[in-house]
Amino acid sequence: MRQVSIGLPMATEPGILRVVDVQSLAEQWRDDLRFLVLAPNAATYEQVEQWRARGLRNIAPVTADGLEEGDVVDCNPDRARAIVLFRESDAHHSLFLTNRCNSYCLMCSQPPTRHDDGWLVEHAIEIVRHARVAPAVIGISGGEPLLASEGLQRVFATIRKCWPDTVIEILTNGRLLHQARVRQALFSELPTNVRWLVPLYGHADFLHDFVVQSPGAFDETLEGLLTLQSLQQPIQLRIVLIEPVLDILDELCRFIGQNLPFVECVALMACEPTGFALANRDLCELDLLDAAPMLDRASRILERYQVRHVFMNAPLCALPPRLWGRATRSISDWKNTYADECARCSVKDRCCGLFSWHERNWKPTKLKPIEETAV
Repeated sequence: MRQVSIGLPMATEPGILRVVDVQSLAEQWRDDLRFLVLAPNAATYEQVEQWRARGLRNIAPVTADGLEEGDVVDCNPDRARAIVLFRESDAHHSLFLTNRCNSYCLMCSQPPTRHDDGWLVEHAIEIVRHARVAPAVIGISGGEPLLASEGLQRVFATIRKCWPDTVIEILTNGRLLHQARVRQALFSELPTNVRWLVPLYGHADFLHDFVVQSPGAFDETLEGLLTLQSLQQPIQLRIVLIEPVLDILDELCRFIGQNLPFVECVALMACEPTGFALANRDLCELDLLDAAPMLDRASRILERYQVRHVFMNAPLCALPPRLWGRATRSISDWKNTYADECARCSVKDRCCGLFSWHERNWKPTKLKPIEETAV
């Protein structure tokens, strides 16, 4: 997430605030929200301080480079910084619900912790309440969001109230859906505009369970998928391309086509080079161009079963041209960058680019600018 150095009154309480320009404060002001008022000069700063002195306690002036009007930020005056949690101009938006997880995937980009972080549910609710503009899609991730199932239902309710047309995408391993308590919490009122993003890493229990480092996970995941299908919930299956998965990718895609034809989409994803992937680099680092024949074969198998599929986190120069039409610009804005070589590429505007930390970790392949004649 973006961190921005800020200057503001020390009396300002930490928490979630909306960034607003002084000219639009009157139009946006509500007594149940909190605002950071952009103060580009001393006169504006002083004006806002006068309003505070007169009793308008839910506003505070802020000096900062890097904040935009409409940002929702987590403000920490003691450290003179703000974390941008929601930015209107971003293409991707997400809410982080917990860092706890019941799996320990070999390539996890967000290694789980065990401490109680229930406050993140309230955090997510306040982000939704403070956002000025509803996004078309909001992701909910963790950790494992289903560990906060009752809180997740409250987040659903807040999104329905504040953003009724927004599509919710929940990144979950689906394992806890076999518990009646979790199903009751989530589906007592059937969620609408929700898509479930569920990973699957093998067509047999020992294969999937090895990747997620959790015995019994395969059976629980399949039960979760069947639960979602019985409730007519849209599902995207996710397959992260690491060595143990690539070795059985043909069989996995065939298993999906034969046994899970109800899934809406399959996403084949290049590994994010951070977190546990660095500790398991021998299993997680791939050159996607070397794997191109296997990726093409997997795509043809899914096509044969008429299963829609996409490639994510993979720059176009890492894929055979036949698959370019299935590649998506999937890397979150704050993680996204392009290398120097990309400046000479004729399809840069269609390409997802790279994770910002690729230089100190690894690239998905040796980058090669694509010439116009090759498009």
